[in-house]
Amino acid sequence: MKIKTENSAKKKTSLLCGFVLEGSNKVLGLPKFDTKTTASINQTIKDMEGKLGKINIIPLPGKNPVQRIILAGLGKKENLTKDTIRFVSGKIAQKARELKLKEFSIISPPSFVNEPISSISQIIEGTKMALYKFDKFKAEKADTSPDLRIIVSKSNKITKAIRASEIIADGAIFTKSIANLPPNECTPTTLANFAKTISQKNKMKCKIISEPELKKKGFGGISAVGQGSKNQPKLIILEHNHGSKNEKPIVLVGKAVTFDTGGISLKPGAAMDEMKFDKCGGCTVLGIMKAVSELKLPINVIGIIPSVENMPDGESYRPGDIIKLYSGKTAEILNTDAEGRLILADALSYGEKNYSPKAIIDFATLTGACIVALGTNVAAIVSNDEKLKKKINDSSKRTTEEVWELPLNQDYMDMIKSDVADMKNVGIGRAAGTITAAAFLKNAIEKTPWIHFDIAGVAWTQGATKEKSYNPKGATGFGVRLILDYLQNL
Repeated sequence: MKIKTENSAKKKTSLLCGFVLEGSNKVLGLPKFDTKTTASINQTIKDMEGKLGKINIIPLPGKNPVQRIILAGLGKKENLTKDTIRFVSGKIAQKARELKLKEFSIISPPSFVNEPISSISQIIEGTKMALYKFDKFKAEKADTSPDLRIIVSKSNKITKAIRASEIIADGAIFTKSIANLPPNECTPTTLANFAKTISQKNKMKCKIISEPELKKKGFGGISAVGQGSKNQPKLIILEHNHGSKNEKPIVLVGKAVTFDTGGISLKPGAAMDEMKFDKCGGCTVLGIMKAVSELKLPINVIGIIPSVENMPDGESYRPGDIIKLYSGKTAEILNTDAEGRLILADALSYGEKNYSPKAIIDFATLTGACIVALGTNVAAIVSNDEKLKKKINDSSKRTTEEVWELPLNQDYMDMIKSDVADMKNVGIGRAAGTITAAAFLKNAIEKTPWIHFDIAGVAWTQGATKEKSYNPKGATGFGVRLILDYLQNL
């Protein structure tokens, strides 16, 4: 899909798309047409009433440079969000592909709907992500994505915004494409190879720590969880060093369990196939690092991805085992299906000890309890720092990747104390499962500002997931746009 800008809406195009607000009698930014076409447009506006997501197509006479007009409803002006244009643009793009068009044009709405740069970013993100389809293993592939032309007043600022938006959308798509891979096609070694590829293309440092070096260096959590699989665990490290040498980096950590059976504490068979998505946290970090390097952000960012396959085997770690983590603390294993916090704890400690970061942010499909608490449209966050949390919330609002903070006080920390080790890897029964998992992670952090994202409900589309045109079925790439916004606004 190629994207370009144009000043005029009257240039030749297969499809010209304009937005209509509910209750309005005009199309935002649409040029004047002949009397007959104008009458048809006015009648269509009256019929559709500008309802959110409603799309109507008006064919035009053969000699007209515009072959068809799409009118797309935005809903009521007072109900507009920073996601509205993204959502509607995605529906327009899908309609253009359904019509098998080679190109289509969208008129960027005026600033009273949104800031011009924000509107353009939403159009690009909505169209590119809506046209993504995971068809790698299908004989019949999706039709080629049509090219997009945005009708807007050109400027250097807008040109830069378009390029940045393309990179951000591509980062989310890259995350989705890896997260959607089945477990037989994506092992810890596969993820390591993806990291090597993007590091070579974008001139980032890449380091892969494998067995037996993981054991030798004290990564007890990663080693224990990974030892039951023939696919050996990896610790993947990417470095984007474009800030000053004295500037402390932001460290991003992502859980990447390429398949999670639960280990000896075996999961029920129903929906176990979805455990291919247990690598989504690590895939999110890969997508962010790819985009950070392509955006050439003048900051230092480190991506750390602990990757394992959690399998039941004669070599698997067991309930009752006590393991020593990278931090030096010991953990009593009560449930081998609470494995994500073990590998994350190692990675968090490693990131803090080796990089002395200004902030640590982790992503993990960590707990089913998060879905019970917040459903499948909002991620849980837990943090030890108010300033970091404020910046993340601001980016959440700008990108509409929604988060909700859960508390973490000493009472929750006490719930993971063990009688025989420094801590245990589950809390007390089913109480506060998401928070006790975060409490385990907090033990890995000594003094660095830290925020944890539990993305178990939002990392892929599930039964109660809200329909979003730009999130087709499968992995959603949640967190990529949010964190890139945060990093761009540092």
